[in-house]
Amino acid sequence: MSVSRRGLLTATGAAGAAGVLGATAPAAAARPGHGRLRTGFDRLATGGYALLDGQRVGVVTNPTGITAHARHIVDVMHADERVNLVAVFGPEHGFRGTAQAGGSEGRHDDPATGLPVYDTYLKSGQPLADIFTASGVDTVLFDIQDVGARFYTYIWTLYDCMVAASLAGKRFVVLDRPNPVTGRQASGPVLDKAFATFVGREPIPQAHGMTVCELARLFNGEFLALPVRLETVRMQGWRRSDLFDATGLPWVPPSPNMPTPDTALVYSGTCLFEGTNLSEGRGTTRPFELLGADGIDRRWAEAANGEELPGVRFREAYFAPTFSKFQGKTVGGVQVHVHDRPSYDPVRTGIALLVTAKRSWSGFAWRPDNWIDKLTGSTRVRTMIDAGAGTDDVVAAWQDELAAFRRVRGDYLLYR
Repeated sequence: MSVSRRGLLTATGAAGAAGVLGATAPAAAARPGHGRLRTGFDRLATGGYALLDGQRVGVVTNPTGITAHARHIVDVMHADERVNLVAVFGPEHGFRGTAQAGGSEGRHDDPATGLPVYDTYLKSGQPLADIFTASGVDTVLFDIQDVGARFYTYIWTLYDCMVAASLAGKRFVVLDRPNPVTGRQASGPVLDKAFATFVGREPIPQAHGMTVCELARLFNGEFLALPVRLETVRMQGWRRSDLFDATGLPWVPPSPNMPTPDTALVYSGTCLFEGTNLSEGRGTTRPFELLGADGIDRRWAEAANGEELPGVRFREAYFAPTFSKFQGKTVGGVQVHVHDRPSYDPVRTGIALLVTAKRSWSGFAWRPDNWIDKLTGSTRVRTMIDAGAGTDDVVAAWQDELAAFRRVRGDYLLYR
């Protein structure tokens, strides 16, 4: 992407403690091969990195932190004399993405740039603040692609880094990227704080319908006891109704089991199967779209289709995961086929699949550690399904708390 040296980033006021860069800028015109969207980083670079002038900068990022030309932002900034980039902070899976689920790359020097890379995974509070202090940075920059689900850990890396930056007295800048499954609305149960973990620190719903800049503003305004000095660089040309394929941006898997935007579309619902004894499709080419277990047959697909869920159909499917649950064993189940994305509700679909799996397969069981409670944010989904509740009853149970969150959420949205 060519950068115009005449580009100007305009800072405007924002709700709470956050500053918003370029909040009133017009949408960019469409360009062949590039789409119409410019990410927060692209706008930062176009403005000559003025926001980072005189700062020693550290960036929290992973392989998704790329330009429209698929160059990594760390490589771009390291080569630019206008940026004093002194450190990189890697989340789960690592900065360069070499680790599988539940892993990270550890402390090392990046072979490509020589920059020190610090491991943030599972670190929070004062220990993470100490890492920021030891790195010598003045400003912590955050640029990671999210997928819109509460239990996707990168938004809690964002949260933990904001808390730590506040404790360390560091400035925090978030560069925005699109929510790949749109930002039309929030849906699903809201986390009960008694069930807070790294797959949900604060009471937001299962599908939050926000971008990372919007979430940062929400976190700072509602949840941080000591707000961080926050600035956000919003996108140009993104609309809340946009799915990822409308952006013109290259897709980089944010984690090894999020290979395509189609995966992200179903993830906020079907990831619930991590809390069961069924495979959630890890170890296949369609994780979270293929679900199954040894002993399941066509009856599950028939029952799921009988729910008549909007925008989605289910195909009887058989697959043999190459790793994770049922490794090397052929199992039966369903494949999720979304045929009308605007009407599709991933969270309702995930609940319906749990309800019908339990009713149609006698071997259904929750994980012994009740991981489903951490994913859904309380015991309610598990206990209601165990008691025989149907999809409508389970979904109805969280509507009041969801409505309350939606009212708060509205104060932090940046896009129409």
